[in-house]
Amino acid sequence: MIHSQQQLEKIIAEWGFLPFFKCGIDGFSIQEMTPEELWFNDEHPGPWEWKGPIIGNWQCAYGKFFAGKAGYISLEWMPDFINWRRSIYPIEEKSEETKHVYQVLKEHESMLSHELKIASGYSLRRTNRKPIKNISDLAEKNSQHIKTSNNDTKPKGSTCDAIIAELEMATYVCIADFEYKMTKDGRRYGWGVARYCTPEAMYGDGIAQTFATPQESLNRMVNHIKHLFPQASDKQISKLL
Repeated sequence: MIHSQQQLEKIIAEWGFLPFFKCGIDGFSIQEMTPEELWFNDEHPGPWEWKGPIIGNWQCAYGKFFAGKAGYISLEWMPDFINWRRSIYPIEEKSEETKHVYQVLKEHESMLSHELKIASGYSLRRTNRKPIKNISDLAEKNSQHIKTSNNDTKPKGSTCDAIIAELEMATYVCIADFEYKMTKDGRRYGWGVARYCTPEAMYGDGIAQTFATPQESLNRMVNHIKHLFPQASDKQISKLL
């Protein structure tokens, strides 16, 4: 069982891949390896609170990498993971709206989630909004402001959340940190706000470079996970990767 941030970081380094939540392979998640008392406990920080510090140690990447759910990948394995994922989710085949959000993030290098939504032309309100008709409308709105002017013609921020998750799965986006509001006496509170960036901006261009073909990268990862979890079926590993 995991009882400390150091233990968790050691497992990430040794295994290379570590989903945050159950992924179908028994024992292959932080959720299954951490005592209940370390979850959302104000007195004893646990996996939820360790996310930012672990990312900040620059040994692994964090994002929604596994079937739309969060997890860690060591920097040793990120080039193979990016090589494979981008081959099956090429940015050129993404929608114009998705490419627009990605381009906005690339131009700013890193942005908090609400900053990315505003700059990309989305409303922060949670009420129903009329969807935009085309990407030119979205680009025009973005060029006019980077301020919150909740116009009814702007798409909902939840639409942007889905696009960001899509870009994380395709390894074009990762999470650089979580930022919190602070009390007057210096204590953080509330849910951390994700700061997004591209893997290249966070770790350098080399993070996306390998001499292997995408299929070779996939084979390496499959064999590695089979070595860690011999009981895992090909279907389970395929779903994960």
